[in-house]
Amino acid sequence: MSDADKIKVTILPTGAMHADLTWLLISPMNMATRDQPVKQKDWVEVPTHAVLIEHPSGKKLLWDSGVPRDWETRWAESGLGQFFPVDAATEEMWLDSRLKQLKLEPSDIDYLLLSHLHLDHAANAKMFMDSGTKIIVDEKEKEGAFSFDGHNLGAHIKSDYDGLTLDTINEDTEILPGVTLLRTPGHTWGTLSLQVDLKDTGTMIFTSDSLYLKESYGPPPIAAGIVYDTVAWFKSVEKIRAIEEKTNATVVFGHSADQIHELRTGPGNSYT
Repeated sequence: MSDADKIKVTILPTGAMHADLTWLLISPMNMATRDQPVKQKDWVEVPTHAVLIEHPSGKKLLWDSGVPRDWETRWAESGLGQFFPVDAATEEMWLDSRLKQLKLEPSDIDYLLLSHLHLDHAANAKMFMDSGTKIIVDEKEKEGAFSFDGHNLGAHIKSDYDGLTLDTINEDTEILPGVTLLRTPGHTWGTLSLQVDLKDTGTMIFTSDSLYLKESYGPPPIAAGIVYDTVAWFKSVEKIRAIEEKTNATVVFGHSADQIHELRTGPGNSYT
């Protein structure tokens, strides 16, 4: 089988934030105690990534869209830039730069698959507004993301996605052969993960914020700091684990600084 007959996956780092580790991991090791009431805080790198999937059908899919160039002004009203500054992004990382490196226009992307509509995953979605790209989110995510008035609800900033045509799924859905969206709610109303079945590499599961870090995965799982529904989150983690065990998958965590530097990333460094 030639490479042209295989699914090709390219992981694209799209800019890194920094944040207090507590947002990502609720761990007793990082909590103050009576004997140690003043606990040293861990200020950690929080990378973001998108994934380009080139399908043998000729279709191109993009998983998530990274953080915005104008994060300082766009996140000012919510105050979230104080907690998650995008202070480790190089020029080559911004999504528009990545598309240029790949010699792609937004109109070349057939599907934009958004894991959820938080500010560091859907911020560049409007880049695809008039491109003919089909944008897909979970049904519950869309419902929740439009359920509030005003500028933002937590990390959902309505101006990131209002006005977009958002198609939805309400069950695990194979978008194209070998490319499946998995419903893994808990972090938000309708967080999705992505399963891609590759000929050479095997199955890869991109968890987005269903699992920020390997430390949360366990076993036993340790809840992340930002979880909408804790019971659903634990169920989603075990769903991912069951698929991993069945397929011997590589699990790619949503914001792991250690892992992103171990993976092959950037244009020309693909998995098949």
